Amino acid sequence: MAESDTTNQQAAEREGQIGADELLVTPGMNWFVLRVASNKEDSVRETLLRKIKIEGFTHLVNRILVPTEKVKTIKSGKTRITLKKLYPGYVFVEMKLEPDGRIPQDIFFLIKETTGVGDFIGTAGRPSPMSTPEIEKMLAASKPAEETPTVKMEFKKGDHIKIKEGPFENMEGTVDELLPDQGKVRVIVTIFGRATPIELEYWLIERVDE
Repeated sequence: MAESDTTNQQAAEREGQIGADELLVTPGMNWFVLRVASNKEDSVRETLLRKIKIEGFTHLVNRILVPTEKVKTIKSGKTRITLKKLYPGYVFVEMKLEPDGRIPQDIFFLIKETTGVGDFIGTAGRPSPMSTPEIEKMLAASKPAEETPTVKMEFKKGDHIKIKEGPFENMEGTVDELLPDQGKVRVIVTIFGRATPIELEYWLIERVDE
């Protein structure tokens, strides 16, 4: 691989864009889970990547990831696509440990002095490496979505629901069909003694526990 290609690949990796032929684990390293303050995942990742590059520790720490997914919402006819963190409160760090299983001292202090950082999952000073299935799942989640997502529905056919707003407010019914491309749910409600299908935006209804 040419030097420019290698540089581009490393840049993509550092931006969280995992390629199809990406190694699960860089030789000599392991993946570890770092607890961080809520909503600080991106700032911690960016700060650590910058510090590691400046200090010349890229041979000890390689990839740092915050897996996200695209979420589509439709409300009042307006479509919005946002990025949702799949593991809020966690950052995934690929690094090399000392032979005794401890974090290299320079890396330990660099990480601990970063605002918003907590502890690695594991025993004090000896983080627990992720298992292969965990790594596979995390890396798969880190791949950028290629297509526009559909609305995530928390309902299924047959669910007993209650309408929260609008002209049918407080009426109860049953989910008949999900229409994620439109951000709607078709429900069956009883109006004037007759079972009537109506289509509602998904955020207008809530599941009723039976």
